[in-house]
Amino acid sequence: MNYYLGCPMWSNKAWVGKFFGRDTKAAGYLKQYARTLSSVEGNTTIYALPKRELAQKWRDATPAHFRFTFKFPKVISHDLALQECGRELDQFLAALTPLHDRLGTLFLQLPHTFTNIDRLARFLSGLPREFHYAVEVRNRYFFDGGHGEEDFVCLLREFQADRVIFDTHRLLTFETSDASILDAKKRKPKMPPRTLATGPAPFLRYVGRPDFREDTSVLDGWAAVTAAWIREGRTPYVFMHQAPDDDFAPEMCRLFHELLRGHLPELPQLPPFPCESDPPIAHQLSLF
Repeated sequence: MNYYLGCPMWSNKAWVGKFFGRDTKAAGYLKQYARTLSSVEGNTTIYALPKRELAQKWRDATPAHFRFTFKFPKVISHDLALQECGRELDQFLAALTPLHDRLGTLFLQLPHTFTNIDRLARFLSGLPREFHYAVEVRNRYFFDGGHGEEDFVCLLREFQADRVIFDTHRLLTFETSDASILDAKKRKPKMPPRTLATGPAPFLRYVGRPDFREDTSVLDGWAAVTAAWIREGRTPYVFMHQAPDDDFAPEMCRLFHELLRGHLPELPQLPPFPCESDPPIAHQLSLF
């Protein structure tokens, strides 16, 4: 469909019955997820690498068009801050070998303390060119509209890498006393979103409010931007987050896709949710 759409995870028990089928067990989550959505943020790799057998199971559970966007491990991005991490990089890429034809963008998320553009340039220059990369920065230095941001954009363009766009503003302006949402607000960066594409696969992460339909006009704005990227010949990745627990992230994906079809009517409809293929309960009861 000229773009990839997904959630920050494929495993959420709260989706059973409203996205997954009613009787779906954890082992079947990924296969059902990939029937409707075409990509996922692979956040698990930031903390631990999958064993080869598990990575092979992930590949077997997904169709050929599906793409994982795994994060670089935290030991590379945060603990070693991109320095002397050759062994850890080799381990990361080796762990993903069974998924080679399912890999989309590999996602480097840098901490808010990181500002060293020269170190980032050295790291990107040492990465194998067979993969595509996107970089998320969280320091104001890279959003200054001046030399810091210009240097960052030029660096990404040089390596045909994409800038990760993380739009949290709707969540951060949401007034609430709910402890779980307040905690989510604390953990999200407060960076201004950008729409400039630096590479072939723009990477958008959007965090919605608990009642995500209140974000429809904002999502439609991002749908217009995404449509423009597609018309330019780019292949965007779009991920929907929904505070505080992503319980309605699949519904956000469906809303976004319908808004995008308003700008690109030639796009097909999103496939139905797996739960919508469940036989009606009344029919099941009649079998007894």
